[in-house]
Amino acid sequence: MTAAPSPRPPLSARLPRTAREVRLVSIPQGLPAPEDFAVVERPLPAPGPGQVLVRNRYFLVFPGLRTLIGGEVDGVPLPALSSGDALFGPAVGEVVAAPDGGPLRPGDTVTHLHGWRDHAVVDASGCVPVGDVLPDPVAHLAQGSSAYGALTRLAGVRAGDTVLVTGAAGAVGTLAGRIARLLGAGKVIGSTGSPRKAERLVAELGYDAVLLRDSGTPFAAQLAAAAPEGIDVLLDTVGGEQLAAAVRAARQGARFALVGALSGQLSARRQGGSSPVELDSFRIVVKGVSLRGYSGTDHPDVEKEWTGRFGEWLRSGEITFPHTRIPGIDRAPQALRELIEGRHFGAVVVEL
Repeated sequence: MTAAPSPRPPLSARLPRTAREVRLVSIPQGLPAPEDFAVVERPLPAPGPGQVLVRNRYFLVFPGLRTLIGGEVDGVPLPALSSGDALFGPAVGEVVAAPDGGPLRPGDTVTHLHGWRDHAVVDASGCVPVGDVLPDPVAHLAQGSSAYGALTRLAGVRAGDTVLVTGAAGAVGTLAGRIARLLGAGKVIGSTGSPRKAERLVAELGYDAVLLRDSGTPFAAQLAAAAPEGIDVLLDTVGGEQLAAAVRAARQGARFALVGALSGQLSARRQGGSSPVELDSFRIVVKGVSLRGYSGTDHPDVEKEWTGRFGEWLRSGEITFPHTRIPGIDRAPQALRELIEGRHFGAVVVEL
């Protein structure tokens, strides 16, 4: 006589009871270092009403953490991080448990802002199902939305424009060059600090020329040689000397879209919330230059539009998602330091 199968334990008994997460253990003096963080195991509560449990698959390592850790968050739509806090940021994961009758089901792939841990209890309203718009779920961590929004909503790239993208080897810049080209730019110039990255930007991503900071030749002179007739559009992620040089190279009616200020944000002499630069205001006036900062919260329609076009471009091969995958949560603190030091090409993603 065949024995009856043992009853399956209730869902609550099958859920993980602990999670591993990255915490800030000390406020750094200068730039964050791996010793300022710890990977700890903590009790994982069962999801409450309106909440889901997500097993994270990937999370993004992003330079904005420097500002949150430094505490200079005036105007930033995210809270500062204090000693003992868990880090957070964009993540892609799989729903493990969800309430009956809710919008999500176990097995759904979602994005949310509770990265830097292997499991997260998240309000269902804070999760976005990814569907199949993009061919690879990790591509939902691409930071092309800001580049696309800035180039379409602020700069308005026109056919034949000469476009300068600063920080071209970063998460935004490695997508911005191709986006500018697909929007009609005639010439796309980038900047980086690495000769090897410069080679890749030309060979793999179609940049026409790449300028090297700290090369011994002043940045303004390099830009004048690469764009002797000036530039029409700037997509700026760096600020500082490169922004000042772009003002001097601006053509009549040039449109500047600023999406970052890494020269100040990642400076060891600052706390991540300022990036002073001296600009030639006379040049801005006589050339009629528009200079605007881009914030995604001001353009809520961009994300959906970008995701749709990004998916089409990925499938057609017109664009790629350059990124580095770092395996394991234990390597996440070191990955942040490597990002700050500019060691990687494209976005940096921790794979769990």
